[in-house]
Amino acid sequence: MLKSVTLYTDGACSGNPGPGGWGAILEYAGHIKELSGGEKETTNNRMELTAVIEGLSALRERCHVCLVSDSKYVLDALSLGWAKKWQKNGWKRSNKSPALNPDLWERLLTLTGQHEMEYVWIKGHAGHPQNERCDELAVRAANRARS
Repeated sequence: MLKSVTLYTDGACSGNPGPGGWGAILEYAGHIKELSGGEKETTNNRMELTAVIEGLSALRERCHVCLVSDSKYVLDALSLGWAKKWQKNGWKRSNKSPALNPDLWERLLTLTGQHEMEYVWIKGHAGHPQNERCDELAVRAANRARS
């Protein structure tokens, strides 16, 4: 039986591109682990992806992961199979334009393939406690990256 882990994530960017940060919270059996980091020059979407990558990278074994995020970009690309199609098509979207952030998508697809994934979208900045906390972590990391 797989352990059930909930992964909450968020990304933030001051300017797009600009200094950015990401935050992730892992919850398992009453235990909580918070993670965050930032980059001096990045985009919001890169930070959204990095939050999920770092959260999944912290897991030491195959788990059932419920990914909870306010990023339609990340969740739709994973749950609707878009990212796998971009990968199969040489990182081209259906309209033949390049898929953005293929380096991060490549890492993320590898990580999601190691777990049993479930995807849940929540509205951002709507009072969800873990989403608000992830946003705080991401903004704080973006501010640190700015310095």
